[in-house]
Amino acid sequence: MAKKSSTLTLQADFYDALSDLETERGIKKEVFIAALQDALTSAYKKQYGVPKAIKIIMTPELKTFHIYTCQKVVEQVEERETEISLEDARLVDKKYKVGDEILGPVDANEFGRIVAQMAKQIVTQKLRAVESEKAYSELAEKEEQLITCVVHRIDGKNVCVEIQKMEAVLYPKDQLPGDKFKVGDKIKVFVRGIKTTARGPQILVTRTAPGFVRKLFEIEVPEISSGVVVIKGIVREAGLRTKMAVYATDSGVDAVGACVGNRGSRVNSIISEIGGEKIDIIPWHEDPLEYIARALLPAKVVMVEAKEDERVARVVVMDDQLSLAIGREGVNARLAAKLTGWKIDIKPYSTMEQEVKAATERAEQMGSDNFDVFDEDLGELD
Repeated sequence: MAKKSSTLTLQADFYDALSDLETERGIKKEVFIAALQDALTSAYKKQYGVPKAIKIIMTPELKTFHIYTCQKVVEQVEERETEISLEDARLVDKKYKVGDEILGPVDANEFGRIVAQMAKQIVTQKLRAVESEKAYSELAEKEEQLITCVVHRIDGKNVCVEIQKMEAVLYPKDQLPGDKFKVGDKIKVFVRGIKTTARGPQILVTRTAPGFVRKLFEIEVPEISSGVVVIKGIVREAGLRTKMAVYATDSGVDAVGACVGNRGSRVNSIISEIGGEKIDIIPWHEDPLEYIARALLPAKVVMVEAKEDERVARVVVMDDQLSLAIGREGVNARLAAKLTGWKIDIKPYSTMEQEVKAATERAEQMGSDNFDVFDEDLGELD
């Protein structure tokens, strides 16, 4: 009776493909072989209905590989697919001992084209998964980083850029109002996240996030990258205004001046990159009242009153500073509130004068004994 052959002869391009996977995609041959073993094990089960592990011995010089069933000799079997008891093993050969592997040939002819095709599909899926995982791992290092990339395609209002041989889409909501790009342009984008999809990792990029401006400052200002100047907070309404609070860890360093640069050279470079968007750089302060007053720059604040338990602040500005404090469409007040984490109610000085006058009149009507209470509650407005 003819002995069953476990040898499969492969086309030359099979081994070439293995080399390509290793050199071009960085996937080791061992990873492929492990995936192939899993695939053939699954195929073997479906073909014969016998749960056994498969071991592959490859012979590149002959363009072949040998397929064997493989079971490890153990005292007590826990995994039928991969183990055989010492008692059963010695029925095959008395020389077997615990730890040995029993290899059995698989008839390559009976294994069949359909099963081989199924195994190929499984291997392809596993390789895609490995490649996707590798790509995700590499891209994860780029998350929340600023990247210079090239525009390689314009699809309607979407701008498609290439990052590490992968396509990322800059959607309209992630573009600045004045952004106009053409194929071949080098542009800066902020990687706001990496999303896993059925087709592999998807890179989410933007030019409108606060992180985009933060990274521009980290690149432009050496004091920030070295840690001498710390960005304590940054908020933004893209195309309109950015507010950034900074703090110097060295008392001899002017945090705001470092960010502005000589004659505004540093901040102007960043403003140019973001299409002329206004940037307010304010010195951070640990006192919330002082911080709120500074956050409303360029407006000048007369007084700040706060209810700390509710995180609500009432701010008084001179009448001619009211529109500046609120900003166009309320953007300055909104950003100040986001930056400080306080709800801010802005009042003109004239309104407060009327409140003080009315409160004073009420106090006088109630008698001088109560006047000091009202005066203390309202505080000094001058």
